Amino acid sequence: MACGSLEIEILNTFWNMTAENEDLDISIQDIVDNLSENGTQRAYTTIKTVMDRLVSKSILVRYKVGKKFFYKTTMDRREMALDMLKEFTDNFFNSDYAEMMRFVEREMVEILVK
Repeated sequence: MACGSLEIEILNTFWNMTAENEDLDISIQDIVDNLSENGTQRAYTTIKTVMDRLVSKSILVRYKVGKKFFYKTTMDRREMALDMLKEFTDNFFNSDYAEMMRFVEREMVEILVK
């Protein structure tokens, strides 16, 4: 399930905010405020659009409490990372995990030498 950089940033914000309380109700404004605290200024409408896209991808669920909408993730960080790793391996290595691991090993040596 491919995700863009802002989608990943929003998901990381969710996972960080719910690290101590996974039942925390999180609104769009909570995400906007948290990103702002961390130095990223984003318009409310931009965050809403991206979160709606994550709902359509079934990565977030939206629910209403009173008159306000809240969101929760359907996957934790590990599940999402494994899903993306599988997609990466399928797309670039024809589902050959051994080849993908050899690639990562070679590239990590190059990165560490620099």
